[in-house]
Amino acid sequence: MKAYPTDRIRNIALVGHSGSGKTDLTEAILYKTGVTNRIGRTEEGNTVSDFQAEEKKRKSSIGTTIIPIEWEDTKINFIDTPGYFDFQGEVFAALRAAEAALIVVDGVNGVEVGTEKVLKYTDKIQLPRIIFVNKIDKENADYEKIVHDLKNKFSNRLVPFTLPIFEGEEFKGIIDVLNKKAYTYENMVRTEIEIPEDQLDEVDAAYNDIAEVVAEAGEELMDKYFSGETFTHEELMVGIVTALIEGAVVPLLAGSADSGVGVDLLLDIITKYMPTPDDDRARYGFRHEDDKMREVNVDAPMAAVVFKTIIDPFVGKISVFKVISGKITRDADIYNVTQDKTEKIGGLFFLRGNEQIEASEIVAGDIGAISKFSTTATGDTLATKNDPTLFKKLKYPRPNLFIAVEPVSKGDEDKISSALAKLQEEDPSFVSKRDPETKQLVIGGQGNVQLHIIRNKLLDSYGVETKVVPFKIAYRETIRGKSDVQGKHKKQSGGAGQYGDVHIRFEPTEEDFVFDEEVFGGSVPKNYFPAVEKGLQESMQKGPLAGYPVVGVKATLYDGSYHAVDSNEMAFKLAAQLAFRKGIEEAQPILLEPIMKVEINVPEEYMGDVMGDMNKRRGRILGMEPQEDGSQTIVAEAPHAELFEYSIDLRSMTQARGNFFMEFERYEEAPHNVAEKIIEASKED
Repeated sequence: MKAYPTDRIRNIALVGHSGSGKTDLTEAILYKTGVTNRIGRTEEGNTVSDFQAEEKKRKSSIGTTIIPIEWEDTKINFIDTPGYFDFQGEVFAALRAAEAALIVVDGVNGVEVGTEKVLKYTDKIQLPRIIFVNKIDKENADYEKIVHDLKNKFSNRLVPFTLPIFEGEEFKGIIDVLNKKAYTYENMVRTEIEIPEDQLDEVDAAYNDIAEVVAEAGEELMDKYFSGETFTHEELMVGIVTALIEGAVVPLLAGSADSGVGVDLLLDIITKYMPTPDDDRARYGFRHEDDKMREVNVDAPMAAVVFKTIIDPFVGKISVFKVISGKITRDADIYNVTQDKTEKIGGLFFLRGNEQIEASEIVAGDIGAISKFSTTATGDTLATKNDPTLFKKLKYPRPNLFIAVEPVSKGDEDKISSALAKLQEEDPSFVSKRDPETKQLVIGGQGNVQLHIIRNKLLDSYGVETKVVPFKIAYRETIRGKSDVQGKHKKQSGGAGQYGDVHIRFEPTEEDFVFDEEVFGGSVPKNYFPAVEKGLQESMQKGPLAGYPVVGVKATLYDGSYHAVDSNEMAFKLAAQLAFRKGIEEAQPILLEPIMKVEINVPEEYMGDVMGDMNKRRGRILGMEPQEDGSQTIVAEAPHAELFEYSIDLRSMTQARGNFFMEFERYEEAPHNVAEKIIEASKED
């Protein structure tokens, strides 16, 4: 692949609902541009983009892939992303590295949830976009309905740049509205034909829509438009690019990845009208910590951001980056600004799927990869040490589904930790941790598909088989009443004995634990007070009801006795523990359960179902807040035990349109019937 200057590079994030044909579209593009001599198929597991074993098995993308191609003396970096909702972190990272998005819509299934989500998100971040309606040649495809639905749901800014030609129900070809030409396709080769007479008015209407948008790009163009003059090709280009960057127009194109229909027109639109990385108006996603912008210029000091990490058990770590300014050369010393460390380049190359294309340099605006960095992670900023700059890290979606796992083989305990750390490097939206209380290994992500794939990767790539085990909740125990007890430890078996005697009052408190003393007359020497406190603190690790930690207890040592010879710290510690067990049992012990604060964002039409479901989960609705996009945010509280699979259930209730996050709020007394079940289960354990 030859070197391209910044103004001949386009970075396009390929996004859309799962199954819309994003990866198949990249296959058609690779074939059309001569990179491959055959078209791979997702269902056959032989595509350039989906090269992971898990992707071939599932016949679907699960990771971001870079697919660079050359067209009309321009390099286009397609960033192919997964359509699964569980991998939205991959989508966010890809959109951040792109100057525009290509949203693929299934021509048969129409506007699906994934389409809605990426349209809303790209609109929110003000990223220029094109919509490609795929599978237009399939039976039951309905381009007109899709255009209508898109305009109805989102905006009249959506303008068809191509129109399909049908004879009855049979698909015949494509009309290029901008150039007012029509084509039929055979084996991906187009032949120009006359525009059908019955579509001439439709073409003129679509062209006028585009011309109206172009006219808004400047006063001269506006005057020309109202005077009825025709725009030159150069004026069209300038006006459309301006309108795209400003969000005034979203081009719609019809085509088919399977047959190659319209693929060349799509590439033409991208090369001519999508913003270049160095366009001052382009909204690139990498922002400085101080909100200043780095000039996208090959002559500026080098700065780049790693937006994807690939960990291959055999090849090692590959860091995928976008150069913001300057250039990266093969012999450069790289300074990791984020971690304040210098890195050595192992290999410098372009990626196309899993193929590595050697590069001597990668310039501003382009996307490349480096192998064998030791510490660099996703989101890190790379620069020169004498002119460092720091870009903000992407905020990945927080995990909302957690499961507890353990290795099937006990010998894999150490291996699983390092394997999970590597998987977390690849996918920062996934987390793993060892719960300090329950001692369980917990993994969390966006959904069950993501977590299932993580477990498969553990087995396939690292040889660690895991099993899902019941998730343990960190309950607590406390007291509602007061008690006054004696704890006496006395042991004599020849020689030195042990003697400790304490009188302690127990009562509730707002704090976790309070130790106080009111000893008069030296009935318990002061040097034994720490031993008494330590005995109580150790006892609080395991309550009398179900063995959970005890909180909210004030213990006051007010009397006792000692033996001049047999008393020691251990004796008083044991005496305090005897007092604790007796005192907590007499002070009306109760079980506490963790209560989570939940924020749920859903479209208006699902409000009733979601609120009703939350009530069934023993939840309390605290409030509702309307959002700018017409959705509602519900704020609620619910017991953690009722939210194990809420991610899955909410997705089902809202057809995947709802999302939520939760965080720990406080502990609260568990209802009697719930507490009984928990206590009974703990006895069985």
